Amino acid sequence: MQKLSFRRSCYDKVLKFFLYLCAGLTCALLLFVIGYIFYRGLGNVTWDLVSSQTSYLKDTIGILPNILNTLYIILVSMVIVLPLGVGAAIYLTEYAGSRKVVAVIEFASETLTGIPSIIYGLVGMLFFTQLLGLKQGILAGGLTLVIMILPTIIRTTQESLKTVPQSYREGALALGAGKWHMVRTVVLPNAVDGIVTGCILAIGRIVGESAALLFTAGFGLVLNDFVTSLQASSATLTVALYVYASERGEMDVAFAIAAILMLLTLIINLSAAFVGRKLKK
Repeated sequence: MQKLSFRRSCYDKVLKFFLYLCAGLTCALLLFVIGYIFYRGLGNVTWDLVSSQTSYLKDTIGILPNILNTLYIILVSMVIVLPLGVGAAIYLTEYAGSRKVVAVIEFASETLTGIPSIIYGLVGMLFFTQLLGLKQGILAGGLTLVIMILPTIIRTTQESLKTVPQSYREGALALGAGKWHMVRTVVLPNAVDGIVTGCILAIGRIVGESAALLFTAGFGLVLNDFVTSLQASSATLTVALYVYASERGEMDVAFAIAAILMLLTLIINLSAAFVGRKLKK
């Protein structure tokens, strides 16, 4: 018995050591990547870079159009995908009576999650720009991203709705509330954390996506207003990073864009978490 207990103790210690080692390596890699990007990029971030547009005549580089295009495409994508994703999750969790229908929809959404983004770009180009006649721009790119991030919104919202205790629903119905009133006033407020988490994941994918936008949003580096950018070639920050790094060889500008992307993602995530806490209260 003592030998068995000693072996188990040694086994537990070894496992804990490897667990701590893996966690430490993961954190170290994350800190290294963030630190290296900030080290190479922050020194190249200037006011002229973020407040102007690229001009080949004046031989100047500016990424203000790309920052605005990134915000535009986030706005367009989230405005469309949130009602669709949350509505689909509510139907699957609260209204769908057939398990076969739920299984088919869940299988379809999981399949969409595994499709490479370059294929979304090709399909978006063929369907939105060629079949529907949309020009390359924020609208075509945003609609393509809606298809990409819709499964993420559906699954995260659905799992969050499932965590709401069934007694909450039964109590609301017992007090005379209708089905939709129960969902709107009892279920959704208690699932808002999961919905916000899904939004954060979706925004992170939107900000970091480039392959799908190369075919749908375009390479345009010209400063346009929101309405014009919907039907005009508009490069986001990730597409601009690709252009400056691979085609123009401007690695300093590429690292500066990478640092701005990380700061933008951090600001958006913190803002979404703050809004989620306010909605929860």
